[in-house]
Amino acid sequence: MTASTTTNSGDSEAKANKNSTSSCLNQKVLGSRRFSNYWWATVVSIGGIGFFLAGLSSYLQINLIPFAEPTQLVFIPQGIAIGFYGVAGLLLALYLWGMILLDVGGGYNEFDKEKGEFHIFRWGFPGKNRRIEIKAPIQDIQAVRLEIKEGLNPRRELYLRVKGRRNIPLTRVGQPLSITKLENDGAELARFLAVPLEGL
Repeated sequence: MTASTTTNSGDSEAKANKNSTSSCLNQKVLGSRRFSNYWWATVVSIGGIGFFLAGLSSYLQINLIPFAEPTQLVFIPQGIAIGFYGVAGLLLALYLWGMILLDVGGGYNEFDKEKGEFHIFRWGFPGKNRRIEIKAPIQDIQAVRLEIKEGLNPRRELYLRVKGRRNIPLTRVGQPLSITKLENDGAELARFLAVPLEGL
C-alpha cells in the first residue's frame, strides 16, 4: 500500500472518461481542468491586467489602455488603489492557472478484479505529496456510501467504506454532482464490486 498525494462536468464527460470491462472498472476524475476554472481564470486575468495597466497609466501619465483615459486619475489615492487591485487580481489569476496546469484534484479510480485490488490516484499540489495514491485489496471493500447534504453548502459525495480505513472519497472536489448522477455512479460501482450501496 502506498499513501502519497494527487487529485481528473457533465454527464457526457463522465461517460467519455469511464472505461469498464467485466473484470476492470476505471473511472476518470475531473480535477481543476474544468470549464468553470478556465472561465474564472480568464476573467480574473483580464480584470487584473486592466486594473494594473490603469494604475500604471496613472503613475506614468501615459495611456496604456486605448479605450479609456486612466491618465486622468490622480495616482494617490485612485491610481495606487487601482494598481493594488490589479496586482491582487494577477496573483489570483496566476494561482488559478497554476491549479489548471497542474490539474490538482484530477486522477482516476481503478477497480481490477483480475488483480484483486483497487487503486485510487489523484494529483495534488507541488511538493512531497504531489501524487496521492491508495492501493488495497478489493476484498477489503465493505460498501459504497453516498453522502448527500443540501443547503447553502451542499455536499454530494461518493465514498468507499474499507475495512480498517477511513472512508475513501471517490468523487471530484469542488462543484457537486447531480443527485441522479451520483446515485447512478454509486449503484454501478456497488453492482460491479458486489457490495451494498449505503446512504440512499
